[in-house]
Amino acid sequence: MSYLAWEIRITLISIFAVLAVSNCLLFLKMRYSSGSDDTLIRHRLRTWWALAGLFSLALFVSPNGGLVFFGFISFFALKEFLSMSPTRRADRRVLFYAYLSVIPQYYFAATDNYQMFLVFIPVIMFAWLPTRMWMIGQSDGFQKAAATLLWALMITVYSLSHTAYLLTIPLGKYTPEGTSDVLSLAEQYPGPGLLIFLIIMAETNDIFQYLSGKPFGKKQVSPKIAPGKTYAGLIGGITLTTCLAGFVGPLISPMDLAHSVFAGLMIACMGFAGELCICALKRDLKITNFGATLPGHGGVLDRVGNLIFTAPLFFHFIHYCYHQ
Repeated sequence: MSYLAWEIRITLISIFAVLAVSNCLLFLKMRYSSGSDDTLIRHRLRTWWALAGLFSLALFVSPNGGLVFFGFISFFALKEFLSMSPTRRADRRVLFYAYLSVIPQYYFAATDNYQMFLVFIPVIMFAWLPTRMWMIGQSDGFQKAAATLLWALMITVYSLSHTAYLLTIPLGKYTPEGTSDVLSLAEQYPGPGLLIFLIIMAETNDIFQYLSGKPFGKKQVSPKIAPGKTYAGLIGGITLTTCLAGFVGPLISPMDLAHSVFAGLMIACMGFAGELCICALKRDLKITNFGATLPGHGGVLDRVGNLIFTAPLFFHFIHYCYHQ
């Protein structure tokens, strides 16, 4: 816990305070408003308490605790994807290598091995898994099986591993010109602030879309893929998320106002795009959710859909602007 700056600790406490207030409001609603079924909201709040608690505990332990946390997130998301997607029985041994790839990918993130982190899944596993598949000697369904497996690795392991790499990205090696050589705790360990910023923006964007779209949303963005997503919700989510990013970013991360606003805009837009990709995938598979691991939310992959595009984009944006 000693490596967490006071800004990060206050932010985590604020998250629990928001959850507590939400519970109180739900209790009052249930007490004085009859006739409405709040089961789904209660389940979602309980799940958020559990996720926030596990995430905070992982951060308090050490940066490696956060890496392990997201490593399990990737593993369960990959398992859900492959469980719901059609795969060939002959590829059971190939699936073992896919699951095993979670370990080296997160190891490269933990050790700041940037080059291997970038190429391990898009290059090495991209070559090895189809090679191992043709070695089995079965060509029926090869293209579909290979594409499914590689796409699964990209969105559940490669993309999500960028969240973990934020915890160890070495931005604290420099001292801004004109300042003292003594770095603050936030400058020495900028990763937790960057990660929390990403998660807050991604999740509040969902909330802002819902709050904006429910009263004002009429025209749907993609009726056949996500009937509940409207242009009013999209615009409201982008606007409010961008404003919130401009306020939160300079407080808990190394980003200045301009970079925070741009990051918020990027996260809001690409988070929406990622969610619609997951919705399209579920429509194609004829399923409602990828599982029931997270009550009120569905599966792990349902919950992290807003990170599959935003995590790598935000990571490389930070790496480009601030890495020394």
